[in-house]
Amino acid sequence: MPDHSPDPFGAFIPGPRAAVAGAPAGPLHGLAFAVKDLYDVAGYPTTYGNPDWARTHPPAAATAPIVTALLQAGANLRGKTRTVELAYGLTGENIWHGTPLNPKAPERFPGGSSCGSAAAVAGGLVDFALGSDTGGSVRIPASYCGIFGIRPSWGAISLAGACGLGPSFDTPGWFAARAEVLQRVGAVLLPEDVPAATGPLLKPGEPWMNAEPAAAAALAPAMAALEGLLGPTISLALVPETLGTLYEHFRCAQAEEAWATLGSWVAAANPEFGPGVKERFAAAREMDPAKAAAGRAFRRPFAARMRALLAGGAVLAYPTSPSPAPKLTASPAEQNGVRERTMGVTAIAGLAGLPEVSVPVGLADGAPVGLSLVAAPGRDRALLALAARLAGALGLAG
Repeated sequence: MPDHSPDPFGAFIPGPRAAVAGAPAGPLHGLAFAVKDLYDVAGYPTTYGNPDWARTHPPAAATAPIVTALLQAGANLRGKTRTVELAYGLTGENIWHGTPLNPKAPERFPGGSSCGSAAAVAGGLVDFALGSDTGGSVRIPASYCGIFGIRPSWGAISLAGACGLGPSFDTPGWFAARAEVLQRVGAVLLPEDVPAATGPLLKPGEPWMNAEPAAAAALAPAMAALEGLLGPTISLALVPETLGTLYEHFRCAQAEEAWATLGSWVAAANPEFGPGVKERFAAAREMDPAKAAAGRAFRRPFAARMRALLAGGAVLAYPTSPSPAPKLTASPAEQNGVRERTMGVTAIAGLAGLPEVSVPVGLADGAPVGLSLVAAPGRDRALLALAARLAGALGLAG
């Protein structure tokens, strides 16, 4: 039955909503969810945020397994949410479907590319929502919209039936307004954890120095609460190569994959793209193979170093984003500057395939900012449990 409930935040894609009832019982029974419009739902188009993609692809013949798992667990699908075109952007802007409103900061961007899913959760339209994260597309909207969000360990959950961007970076992810709901979804989707105690707490200097002073200050009470849970903080230099180097290697390796994944369709369909997306695909097409190779070569030892550091159960804590969301009036140059500073930090987990949870712990300049918790691959459930403990210590919802 079609869902005609109000959508005051522009979270859902235009047109009839993909509404599917979940099983009559299960661990998620009674919860409503939405999915980013790059996941297939049988009988409905997957537009991937672009009218030319919708025009050149038939409605889905099958539902993505991750969506099926949620339906079988009793959750009810309420619709598909807006995304940046082909998931290639961090602000949440889409000139074709419209940019969703950030319910917690209406004068600012919601964050992309999982913008609609974040807006649906932050606005209370659903209990949780699926997004995807390649370079920060769950973590950043979670921070900008003041909600919980998780990027799981790379490869922990299948992305069959989902449109790709950078397959060796792409992960599913989800948002919730309450830590308890975030954890319940994880119990359905995630494999069992690698056994290890949780701790110690590590505070890497580079992401904190990269953050605006107001954002860093807003996270201080949460860091104090974390110390109460895990013991004294150990400060360390995590990225002697600099965050700028991380960003550059990530950018080049991801661009190579984006063109390998989507370039044939772009060349054949000659699609209309909005500002920013057009330029990113043009840059991906022209990516210097030597720079992409350098990014791939850098990634291997960096990932090994991060995994060794965290293997015993240690947890990194740092600002999810260096600042609140950019204002809607920000110029393209200002938006790009925020993108570069942000992706230098999101590349830590992205390059190493680490799980990361963003916890909505504070406000800077009146807008939300999140604190990220990062652990070794395969420690996703422990990370969700820690996020729930932190939420309880801070008196956050759920």
